[in-house]
Amino acid sequence: MTASGRTLPAIQPLTARSIVLSTLLGYHPPALPVSALVRVGALFGIADSATRAALSRLVAAGELITEGGTYQLTDRLIRRQIAQDNSASPQSRPWTGQWEMAVITAPARPQPDRVALRKAMTDLRLAELREGVWLRPDNLTRAAEDVVTSQCLFFQCEHPDPAGLAAQLWDLPAWAGTAHTLYAELGSPRELRDGFVLIAQAVHHLHLDPYLPDELLPPGWPGPALRDRFTAYRDQFAQRLRDYSTG
Repeated sequence: MTASGRTLPAIQPLTARSIVLSTLLGYHPPALPVSALVRVGALFGIADSATRAALSRLVAAGELITEGGTYQLTDRLIRRQIAQDNSASPQSRPWTGQWEMAVITAPARPQPDRVALRKAMTDLRLAELREGVWLRPDNLTRAAEDVVTSQCLFFQCEHPDPAGLAAQLWDLPAWAGTAHTLYAELGSPRELRDGFVLIAQAVHHLHLDPYLPDELLPPGWPGPALRDRFTAYRDQFAQRLRDYSTG
């Protein structure tokens, strides 16, 4: 709960694994010595042995590689880092009034495939109109993953009330309310530990921004202002964390 009384987006509990990955995902290039990662873990009360064990498991799982006591992300997680960086400002194009529609055409699928598809659809900023039908204004430039293209067909369509459809697909007032709270929180000084959590909350919320064309946004939409403040805060925080972890 913040000073404004609004609850910020929930994030997963911070484990040694999540702290290591979040730290490296925030570094450019994403590589740090073990001593720095242990020091960051200590901010959250994570024992040195727990951080080192998490590093070993991440290497064994193919999520990190190590050389000379330095750990860095593998190519798959570097792609995740790029996607996380892009979440602040996705690539867009002028909107022509067309909508992008994805229809699930695959037969009955196991639960893991359905979960992976739903996550991928959310990553594409599509919203579910009904079971098996996902939509969004066709104003974003991005590629769909194989998990999507193997299970869906894509079409273009129009709608007589695009603003009404957008309001049906996304709870825009709720997103804007949390965005205003995050904007205020990002403007306040933070200890490193609290700043770490706040950045995770902002990343999560920006990832849920439907990034609609201007024509479909309510007046005073806080998305651009939040993205600008988040980017500035993230860059300043990365330098503070770098100074702390390598000091």
